[in-house]
Amino acid sequence: MPELPEVETVRCGLEGVTLNQKVTGGDVLLSRTIAYPLSVDEFIAGIKGKAFTQWQRRGKYLLAQMDDSSYLGVHLRMTGQLLWMHPNEPLHKHTRVRLFFDAGRELRFVDQRTFGQMWWVPPNMAIASVITGLAKLGLDPFSSAFTVDYLAAKLKNSRRSIKAALLDQAIVAGIGNIYADEALFIANILPSTLCTNLQISQVEKLHAAIIQVLAASIAVGGTTFSDFVNIQGINGNYSGVAWVYNRTGEPCQICSTPIERIRLAGRSSHFCPQCQNNS
Repeated sequence: MPELPEVETVRCGLEGVTLNQKVTGGDVLLSRTIAYPLSVDEFIAGIKGKAFTQWQRRGKYLLAQMDDSSYLGVHLRMTGQLLWMHPNEPLHKHTRVRLFFDAGRELRFVDQRTFGQMWWVPPNMAIASVITGLAKLGLDPFSSAFTVDYLAAKLKNSRRSIKAALLDQAIVAGIGNIYADEALFIANILPSTLCTNLQISQVEKLHAAIIQVLAASIAVGGTTFSDFVNIQGINGNYSGVAWVYNRTGEPCQICSTPIERIRLAGRSSHFCPQCQNNS
């Protein structure tokens, strides 16, 4: 599933190519991709003739503000891709939505698993009343409000593992399995450590590690371990420099101990038993 760096990579790409270009129409090939409004025709009518003025990211959500103050919302979910293409390029068999622009290009939403969603939010409606998942999000890691004190307060009374807590979008928005593992490695914390057992010095290291690993991945265009590509269809490069994620059995780049994997919170967790030994 695309996480914060991948979604930010897509946001930056869309910001660079779609602004101030009018949407001339669209084609919805899979109606359930449109989460709001319920009518596909109303969705197309809502965005037709409008131009994007800004692309924003909230956690893993993309929000495009339009020149009539309405919004287009997108969540890529597990396998969603937004591709900026020429209309004459062959359609991928998993293409779900096409948006046509007056510059002779189109934006295609390709989604193999079909869990991705799109919303059109009319100008007179609160965004969170339509895209309800936004109201449940915690702070963005790059927000000035995301401080050590904030993170410590969210973790101090929890008896779940720190890995499970990092996957909770109500605590930190945008982190998923990949960057939770990577941040915990950089902070030298075992993923199975209970939140309530963390010392403030460990929370400080984790806070810095979260920002560090997300920024590093954004700088190289995100991670491609499965389906992620940017709007030009190019893979991200972070997977080549990952510390522990998807490296089970390979030697740790710091101490050469084989990377191990366990199941936590229903997800695989990768770690170095030597570097992340909390004892």
